[in-house]
Amino acid sequence: MQRHNRAAYGFLTPYLAIFLAFWIWPIISSFIISLHQTRVSPWVFRPAANWGRLISDPAFFNALKNTLIILVIQVPVMIGLATVIAVFLNSPLLKARGLFRFAFFAPVVVGEVAYSAVFRLIFAQDFGVVNKLLASIGLPAIDWLSNPTAALALVMIALTWRWTGYNAIIILAGLQSIPGDVYEAATLDRVSKLRQFFHITLPLLKPVITFCVILSISGTMQLFTEPFLITNHGGPGGATETLGLLLYRQAFLSGNVGYASAIAYTIAALAVIVSLVQLRLSREPR
Repeated sequence: MQRHNRAAYGFLTPYLAIFLAFWIWPIISSFIISLHQTRVSPWVFRPAANWGRLISDPAFFNALKNTLIILVIQVPVMIGLATVIAVFLNSPLLKARGLFRFAFFAPVVVGEVAYSAVFRLIFAQDFGVVNKLLASIGLPAIDWLSNPTAALALVMIALTWRWTGYNAIIILAGLQSIPGDVYEAATLDRVSKLRQFFHITLPLLKPVITFCVILSISGTMQLFTEPFLITNHGGPGGATETLGLLLYRQAFLSGNVGYASAIAYTIAALAVIVSLVQLRLSREPR
């Protein structure tokens, strides 16, 4: 048995070495860097330089506010739409279900640069399709890229378009694991389809939906691509700057890697806290 254990650990050693070198050590190193003032040479151990700035930096609180707005508004809307789409895709009355499933999942496959460029064109003020549709029904055009509220809404629309189908496929897998006998018994008891959805489907889907919510929370806390590419580096005037974009700006544009490391640890801590709260709220009462 000891010989078999040594052989097993021997096979695991290359993976563990790579994991230690490229995962564990960078995490530890980043925390050490966050305790140093990195805008001087050589670096000086001064924890208050970064962590003290973090609690008094208006740019950080602006990025935190934008991130939380997206988290509170976009994530519930996306998960709600994903649940409805999953029920639609699971319907036995739907023809060509495979085609529809691919169509809803396809946005995840589209390159981030490509779809960001397309969204900038669609929501352009002068020639965008969205503003032309608004004009056709007598509504004024919206400057999606220059108005702070509209720009943040545009980021949320883009995120919803890209990730709703992905979450819908995950929820669909949960739907297909629910035994059909449950619905047959409810139908025999003359329970309406709407009541079946709220009293059978949603309770049984709670673990899957919680999983999707936690994935979405993690992704939102790290959000970078859409504000960077669609609204031009978090514009206008920082209205769409997120924590992930602030981290990038501090690390790679300002060269302040110590402060960026402190932001990174704050993002991770906030994601863990919000996820734990979500798990606690979704826990079945005893």
